[in-house]
Amino acid sequence: MYHQITSNKRKSVIVVVLFLAVWLLAGLVIGEIGTATTSGAIVGTVVLGLLGVGAALYAYYLGAPTVLSAMGAHEADPGQFQQLYNIVQTLAIGDGLPMPKVYVIDDPSPNAFATGRDPQHAAVTVTTGLLQIMNREEVEGVISHEMSHIKNYDVRLLLVVTTMIGLAAIISSIFWRGALRMNFRGRNSGQAMLVIFAIGIIFTVIAFLVGPLMQLALSRDRESLADVSGVELTRNPVGLINALKKIAANDKPPVKFNHAVAAMCIDNPEEHHGSFFSRLFETHPPIAERIATLEKIASVQQT
Repeated sequence: MYHQITSNKRKSVIVVVLFLAVWLLAGLVIGEIGTATTSGAIVGTVVLGLLGVGAALYAYYLGAPTVLSAMGAHEADPGQFQQLYNIVQTLAIGDGLPMPKVYVIDDPSPNAFATGRDPQHAAVTVTTGLLQIMNREEVEGVISHEMSHIKNYDVRLLLVVTTMIGLAAIISSIFWRGALRMNFRGRNSGQAMLVIFAIGIIFTVIAFLVGPLMQLALSRDRESLADVSGVELTRNPVGLINALKKIAANDKPPVKFNHAVAAMCIDNPEEHHGSFFSRLFETHPPIAERIATLEKIASVQQT
């Protein structure tokens, strides 16, 4: 467990460094295209480098609120969601963690995720669909999985990547819209148009190819590890097994869905309702494999 925590902290640093390297390269290419001079390439590299540092700092300090807002999450009322609060509080105490904030998403699709930069600044989020179809034992299994992500610092790792992917997607969207609306005229109109399209293409590649590849490189094993760690916490694999079976049987794609956040969820909706292309970047092991692993643990406990 401590090895996993140390590994995830190290991976967070590596991911940020790689991300900055990609943005420095993007700045170099854009500067070169825009000016065709060495000084222009340097300026482009510096500007994108500073923007990349700013993005990394934003991801670290403000990434969690951004993710929660993008997913339409709102802080759960302790009175209305008393059972949920009790489960989170009990598991936090059992795992020796601070009580995370509890959020709910009004969505019929059963799912959950945890986010935050560390256990002291973490949040657990579930959908109303999950609460409606699952009993206390199953909800406890799901929350134990998410608490394990918090304890293992998976949340920091995914938060940094998710926020940076989202930022790249926003930048690409802004420039593509600008390219469609702008009326390029004048002597340098051709070069200006080339720069706009270059920025749009580069950040589209970062958002929809480089970013998902970085998520994939974080290893799907962390989901299986969170399953096992959650069972160690509850000492009851049946709850999570039944929860995963209900999630696997779900045929409702989320009403509000952000592809960048998919890797955070206990079940990646893209791998069930997405396109063939999205399945090439699967971030989760098949649910059937996860259930089989937990059933082996359950059979050992019964012997």
